[in-house]
Amino acid sequence: MPLLLAAMFILFLSACSKNPPEEAKKKNSPPTDQVSEDEEEKVSFQFPLTGIETNKESDRRAVAAMINNHPAARPQSGLSKADIVYEVLAEGSITRFLAIFQSEIPDNIGPIRSARDYFIELAEGYNSLYIAHGYSPEAKQILLSGSIDHLNGMNYDGTLFKRATFRKAPHNSYITYDNIEKGAEAQEYDMAKPPAKLEFLNEDEVDKINGEKAESVTITYNPNSQPSAKYEFDQKSGKYFRYSDGEQTVEYETEQPVQLDNVIVIETTHSVIDSAGRRSIDLTSGGKAYLFQKGIMKNIEWKNQDGRVLPFEDGQLAKLVPGKTWINIVPKMENVSYSE
Repeated sequence: MPLLLAAMFILFLSACSKNPPEEAKKKNSPPTDQVSEDEEEKVSFQFPLTGIETNKESDRRAVAAMINNHPAARPQSGLSKADIVYEVLAEGSITRFLAIFQSEIPDNIGPIRSARDYFIELAEGYNSLYIAHGYSPEAKQILLSGSIDHLNGMNYDGTLFKRATFRKAPHNSYITYDNIEKGAEAQEYDMAKPPAKLEFLNEDEVDKINGEKAESVTITYNPNSQPSAKYEFDQKSGKYFRYSDGEQTVEYETEQPVQLDNVIVIETTHSVIDSAGRRSIDLTSGGKAYLFQKGIMKNIEWKNQDGRVLPFEDGQLAKLVPGKTWINIVPKMENVSYSE
């Protein structure tokens, strides 16, 4: 009898080990709701103009501000937070910046300068709220037509736009992002219209960038003066630092340097159209371009895609390194040189 009981006990234990109770199964298997939560955490979005990951989709409208680049206006405020900056000649050999903000919000932007028609064209390509102080006759006509939402210091000098005491006019007009939002609300502008996304390289593609080594880029807008703009690639950070007339481009308040991931130079036709030296600049025909990424240069072309002047390679929109981009528009590629 004892042998029979022992055999029955062994059979019982064996059955338990092969068929664990339901409670044990539940403890040993991962909860289905927890798996789905983990998967949700892995979902990420990208800012449309930088390709930088963010944990929620950005619905902020782009703001495109005209920023002064006269020597008396340097260093500027806000440039380090711009997703994209177009640098283009105004009158003479002085350039101006169209700084497009979307992923980051600067506290203060300026000095703000007057509008030109070709800068308005560039701003329209990103469905931007356009910020300027003053205008050329051609630009005034466009702004009065209502074709682009805008805030202009001619209408808000001393209210939305403030005059800095440490600089002299016309190099002292500034606007805060808070005042941009106040002005947009007063004008009932929709600020929840993000721009269309650009194309960006993934990590593997960034590692495989190839082309001609070019870690120093110089752009001379005035042949009779020192280089107007210079970009130096920094191996440690993997980014480009920028210089204007030999001085590093930094933030006025913090001295934080502008750091860039893509530098693009495009060649297009420039024409002087009046006695004041104002220009007409072709932003539609396409043409030669250089693309600088990670210390490497590629000969490419530029095209106007839906109002945006952008780089193209082999007929396709060129992918950018995730991060910030500066685009220099020049009348001749002879103005540009680069070296290791």
